[in-house]
Amino acid sequence: MIPVPAGVRVWLAAGHTDMRRGFPGLALLVQEKLKHDPHAGHLFMFRKHPVRTAGGAVFRLLG
Repeated sequence: MIPVPAGVRVWLAAGHTDMRRGFPGLALLVQEKLKHDPHAGHLFMFRKHPVRTAGGAVFRLLG
């Protein structure tokens, strides 16, 4: 369980995300597509494409 402080929003990205972007690429995605500041203290969760789930995490949390 990850404790989330009061006032922090958790955003779940709809669809699948190419995890090869890494955290800098995901931060850019938050800025350009979601129109949010990835450094504002909120949490953004991305889901990995199901075909590429042979190894590694299925979800990635940016916050």
